[in-house]
Amino acid sequence: MQQAKQTKRKRVTSWHVIGAQLATFRRAAGLTQAALADRCRVSEDTIASIEQGRRPLQLDFAILLDELLDTKGALQVAVTKVPEKERFPAFVQDFVEYEQEALTLLSYENQVVPGLLQTEEYARAVFGSLYPPLEAEEVDERVANRLNRRALLERKPRPMLTFLIEEVVLHRPIGGPEVLREQIRCLREYARLPFLSIQIVPTARQTHAALDGPMVLLETPDHDQLAYIEGQRVSFLVDDPDEVSVLLQKCGMLRSQALSPEESVRLLDDLLGER
Repeated sequence: MQQAKQTKRKRVTSWHVIGAQLATFRRAAGLTQAALADRCRVSEDTIASIEQGRRPLQLDFAILLDELLDTKGALQVAVTKVPEKERFPAFVQDFVEYEQEALTLLSYENQVVPGLLQTEEYARAVFGSLYPPLEAEEVDERVANRLNRRALLERKPRPMLTFLIEEVVLHRPIGGPEVLREQIRCLREYARLPFLSIQIVPTARQTHAALDGPMVLLETPDHDQLAYIEGQRVSFLVDDPDEVSVLLQKCGMLRSQALSPEESVRLLDDLLGER
């Protein structure tokens, strides 16, 4: 199981192929990464990331590169042919695939509302807050991809979903007070779903089992247990049984430290002024 997952994570994606094409075209034009970056008015790291397949090449940027490198639209065509499932950044593709097939999923977030539960306006504000800032077209694409992931909530048979959210997230006005209020209202509606549970971790707690940060645990159709951990510009898909077991223990304790689903709903109602 572990060896198979490692092989999948190292697969070559369309973005790796496009990146290799760009590197070949750049060298043929006699340009260094720094020289091409200067002509495009982007950072050298941006060019390097695209060539290494770590960053998707946006369509408008592909068109610009085709013009600068005289590649007859080759990069533009390549980008338009990328399969839909690969339009996520390369570092989350495996997780998104497992997420959509999950039998059970438990998500803990301490900074923002979990992606699966975000409204469009809230998601746009989250991506708009990233630094270095994204181009407007990339924000649009990431928001669309995030909203598409909500298909999991409509899937049958239903997955069993649990979301642990820090109380402070419900007070952080990402996007402004009205965007936050609509997001809280949306969470209240999700909490009505019989297969979805929301538990709020109160800020006043003096003990906390998951101070190391957010995580997602899921069960695959083959009943394998996986964990996904994301931090500053890094992410990990964990399939080692011992490591996943530790994270399961963390989440088990955190669930006992959080408000119950019923108490959490009452807190959401209080924030909405509906009690």
